Amino acid sequence: MLIVAMLGLTSCQTEAESVQHKEDGLAAAGFIVRPANTPARQAMLKRLPANKFLTRTHGDTVSYVYADPLGCQCLYVGSQQAYDRYRATRLQEKIANRQLLAAQTYQDATWDWNVWGPSVTGFYGYGGYGW
Repeated sequence: MLIVAMLGLTSCQTEAESVQHKEDGLAAAGFIVRPANTPARQAMLKRLPANKFLTRTHGDTVSYVYADPLGCQCLYVGSQQAYDRYRATRLQEKIANRQLLAAQTYQDATWDWNVWGPSVTGFYGYGGYGW
């Protein structure tokens, strides 16, 4: 039952919570926070798309930036390695969430699939079942 509650909480995250989770992951991966603490920085931050990754190339160096004009009013700046760590962590989270979902799928011994009709008892994927 705890697993179901945890899934319910993660699936009902607000947009602000989702952005905060992403920003925590960015900091953990090695992104540097640059606050928009001057009028010039604030003006430039507003020109960037909010909560999206952008790349900046300078010679052979690629940097990744992520702007948050509403939450922290800051810019996250990271190297290719930091971006790769962030993406690897997100992938691990997705795999863990899928494994958690799969693990809890049939744990309720009192669940009766027959109540939902005969096509549900043999259902292993989408399509072909009248859904």
